[in-house]
This record gives sequence, C-alpha cells and structure tokens, in this order.
Amino acid sequence: MDRVTSGWINGFVGVLIFSGSLPATRAAVADFDPVFLTVARATIAAVLALAFLLIFREKRPARADLVSLVVVALGVVVGFPLLTALALQYVTSAHSIVFVGLLPLATAVFGVLRGGERPKPAFWLFSCIGSALVAGFALMQGVDASPVGDLLMLAAIVLCGLGYAEGAKLSRRLGGWQVISWALVLSLPIMVPLAVFTLPGSWAGVGPHAWLGLGYVSVFSMLVGFVFWYRGLALGGIAAVGQLQLLQPFFGLVLAATLLHETVGWSMIAVTGAVVLCVAGAKRFA
Repeated sequence: MDRVTSGWINGFVGVLIFSGSLPATRAAVADFDPVFLTVARATIAAVLALAFLLIFREKRPARADLVSLVVVALGVVVGFPLLTALALQYVTSAHSIVFVGLLPLATAVFGVLRGGERPKPAFWLFSCIGSALVAGFALMQGVDASPVGDLLMLAAIVLCGLGYAEGAKLSRRLGGWQVISWALVLSLPIMVPLAVFTLPGSWAGVGPHAWLGLGYVSVFSMLVGFVFWYRGLALGGIAAVGQLQLLQPFFGLVLAATLLHETVGWSMIAVTGAVVLCVAGAKRFA
C-alpha cells in the first residue's frame, strides 16, 4: 500500500472516531461543567499517553519541537474541547456539527502557513464552496438563535485547524501517536490541578450518559482518534486528507439523531450532502 492510500485510510478512520466527539460532549455537559470536562478528558488521556510513552520507551522530543507541541496542546487539547463544550451549552450538537464543515478550510490554510503545502487554485474553490455552504446554513438559522454558541464554535474551528496542521507537520518527524501523546503529557501539570479544583461538589447528579460521554471524549476523541488522524495527514498531505473532515458532519448528524434523539431537519441534511460532494473536487486538485 502506498503512502497516499495509507494516509487516506488512516484519515478516514480518524474522522469516524471524531464524528462521535460533539454528540458525546453534548451528553457529558448535561451533567458536567464544561471546564471540568475539558481538563478531565485531557488528564485521563494524558495519563494513558504517558503510560504508552513509558512502555515503548520513546525518546523525549527535541527542544526545538517544544513550541510546536505547545501549539498542538493549545489547539486540540485545550482550545477546541473547551470552546466546543462551552458552545454546546447554547446550541445542539446537530447544529454545532455542521460547523465542522469549516475545519477542512481552516486545516488547509494552516497547512500552507505551517506545513509549506501549495494546493492548486481549484482546490481552494472546492474547499471554499464547502465552507460557504456551512456558513450559509449557520446564517439561515438566525443569529438571534445563539450568536454566542456560533462564535464559540468558529473560534474552536480556527484553533483546531491550527492544532491539526501543526501536529501533522511534527508527525513527519516524531510520528502521529507520539505527537498527541507528548502534547497531552506537556499539558498534564496544568490539567491535574485544574481537574482537582473544578471537581463537582457531588457525583449524585451525574447520569450514565454523561459518564459515557466523558469516557468517549477522553479515550477516543482525545487520544485514539489522533493516532490515525495525524498519521493520515502526515502521509497523505495536510490539505488533501484534511478534506475528509467534510464527511464528519454527516456521521455526526446520524449520531446526534440516533443517540441523542435531536431533530435533524432537511436543511441540515441538504447542506451536509452538498458539503460532502465538495470533498471529491478538493481531493483531485490538492
């Protein structure tokens, strides 16, 4: 199997795993404080990552890589989880999932700025069409619905795109699972005290769905998904494989409807379907 094909397969598996992140976060914030959820998921994932690094006796990253690891940590360990958790207090996971359609464009932009990639002009056309469809859908919902939730989601997308591109660039040297593991471990000294400080006063009101949501975002969204995702971006190209994120809203909407029983209107389905079609064109010209 060639590098590009392997990259797309790994990227697709990563997208499938990430698709459950927002529905799981929505279930978790029903009973957990968003700040506690953010630091708890990072702490749990960091402990697991540290165990893997010790078991496999991985070498410490070079001092020159520390800045990039901090950027990864700020983007995908802290920024995206915290901002989405806050946003999901204002909007449904079905609504927030559509914003994920903006991630391919954000990732591609940072892939150029941080990864040195140069996609063809036609690539940007398809990527912008997909992003415009997502932004248009959000505007159709009306800003009075929840402007705070929408702004939080947009900020989360920008930070996530930066974290994806920076991590993918670093993965070419360190490896995919090593990058996310070191980023998690780097944030551990901050996350543990915050997790203790934000502990719920009582666990009695935390239901099973919230616990399952916390478990999913800690193990799969925060660690396992990145093992496949960073490897896919490093092998297949940040901008190209990043377009697979256009599929994430579709999978996420299915999960939101089936697991959380949220209403998924025809407008959401139509926008998601149109956005998915853009991935073929973007892939061809990446």
